Amino acid sequence: MAELNSALQVGDFTIKNRLVLAPLTRARSGVERIPNDLMVEYYQQRANAGLIITEATVISPKAVGYANTPGLWSQAQAQAWHKIVDAVHAQGSKIVVQLWHVGRISHPDLLDGDTPVAPSAIQPAGEVSLLRPKRPFVIPRALSHEEIQEIVAQYKNAAELAKVAGFDGVELHAANGYLIDQFLQSKTNIRDDEYGGSIENRARLLLQVVDAFIEVWGAGRVGIHLAPRGDSHDMGDEDPLATFGYVVEQLDQRKVGFIFTREYEAADSLLPKLRPKFKGVWIANENLTADSAKRILATGQADAVSFGKPYIANPDLLDRLEHDLPLNQIQFETLYATGAEGYTDYPAFEKLEA
Repeated sequence: MAELNSALQVGDFTIKNRLVLAPLTRARSGVERIPNDLMVEYYQQRANAGLIITEATVISPKAVGYANTPGLWSQAQAQAWHKIVDAVHAQGSKIVVQLWHVGRISHPDLLDGDTPVAPSAIQPAGEVSLLRPKRPFVIPRALSHEEIQEIVAQYKNAAELAKVAGFDGVELHAANGYLIDQFLQSKTNIRDDEYGGSIENRARLLLQVVDAFIEVWGAGRVGIHLAPRGDSHDMGDEDPLATFGYVVEQLDQRKVGFIFTREYEAADSLLPKLRPKFKGVWIANENLTADSAKRILATGQADAVSFGKPYIANPDLLDRLEHDLPLNQIQFETLYATGAEGYTDYPAFEKLEA
């Protein structure tokens, strides 16, 4: 029976406990998209987690969909990330960088006037996050075969820079309706070339990027982020179990270190059918509580558990979960502010008691 505060081998490295900081966009890196000292403090506060997965980090200036999110396409960004990595390592935790291309979930105003790209020219429903005044998403431009290969190369470049930064590995953001997910799911991919149609074709880009990561890092330091329910950014698939089942089988064959799934527990959860297909570490996420996290670990449904919003408001989350302490409430109005407020100023429990 696994317990929250027990060590776990994740591919090629060991984490000190089974609590994972989920990747959380906080938009504090400024217009240059270079990590800063405020971000060092934020991650350092949360290094009680055995594994930290960074906020989604864009692989090129044309991969962005939100203002002030960090990147990893330059040496300057890699060196800035190194300070964060060192701060996390100093507390005995591991940290991997989540690499990201948003695809169609962007706007020309964020891309110097360029049209967002996607597998197919299908406009997503909804409005662009955080841009004011509010505006709808535009019809994206379908990527050419040559452009797809360039994006794979950009992912590989970011993975190489992650080594320069000292990270323990990389995670591919293949969830939540962003570019890799757009290729994977049938609602957003109606291509008729080798990247569309069959499940094998729709999964091709995801697996090409994973293979590029493995070339750089080795399989044991590569993870993949999936959202099997397809409940973000107007996604959908005609057969999610078949689609995600194929992906999980392929990842198992490659012996990648971990799969992270954002999928709350419900009758339609695919976890019970997907988990047996993968022999590596499985990280569960979304709407977990102290009780459900402990139960999931105890029953072996997952090997580690990840928290997002509770970790924003509770930098000492491990201690609170272990001892059933009350949680700070998150301040949604400061999620994407510009400074320390709502970012590094949430108090630890002992400070509340003092």
